Amino acid sequence: MTVSYETAKSQLLEAALLHVPFDGWSEATFKAAIRETAIAPAVARAVCPRGAVDLAIAFHHRGDEAMLERLNSEDMSDMKFREKIAAAVRFRLEAVSDKEAVRRGTTLFALPIYAADGAKLIWGTADKIWDALGDTSDDVNWYTKRATLGGVYSATVLYWLGDDSPEATATWEFLDRRIEDVMQIEKLKARVRQSPALTRLMTGPNWILSHIKAPARMPNMDLPGSWTTPRK
Repeated sequence: MTVSYETAKSQLLEAALLHVPFDGWSEATFKAAIRETAIAPAVARAVCPRGAVDLAIAFHHRGDEAMLERLNSEDMSDMKFREKIAAAVRFRLEAVSDKEAVRRGTTLFALPIYAADGAKLIWGTADKIWDALGDTSDDVNWYTKRATLGGVYSATVLYWLGDDSPEATATWEFLDRRIEDVMQIEKLKARVRQSPALTRLMTGPNWILSHIKAPARMPNMDLPGSWTTPRK
């Protein structure tokens, strides 16, 4: 039987999600997913070398894709830019059908061994949001925008996990406050740029920052692939 890489991972993820609330993103969950999908263990391990950790990453990526689909389908032409940012973060959280899976993922990526993976996922979500909203920065602002939004997003996720207000209204209010905090920082930076004295003081640092460029973008190459279960 031949199964595509993405199909195998999707099937494993769907099966794993039934066990995550009880066993977390663990080896027990991964083995249960293999049993229930009848995917050959060798194929499952080839698709997910780190087992349930790779499925947790796939779960996060699935949420990102759902967010992008909604961003592309919504009419946001009348929104202010800060409102678009808030909407994107909200769409990302509303793409989650299983809050417990996110809670378990947060616990997993808080472990030192997987902290880098967690940071990469948060950065990736912020990057996708900025790209979807048409960001064209190619200097140090490319980094600061994503770092700032990543901080807003991660703080909002943690608040949302403990929020039991109707329709998560408390979370959206929290999100608006965090974005307002960021806007105040931007206003402060603008005042610094308008001050002759502070501008002269920042001449050296600004010269260094002016040489920082955004990374080159590689084309998204979704190359096809498949796995063939070995004959018995």
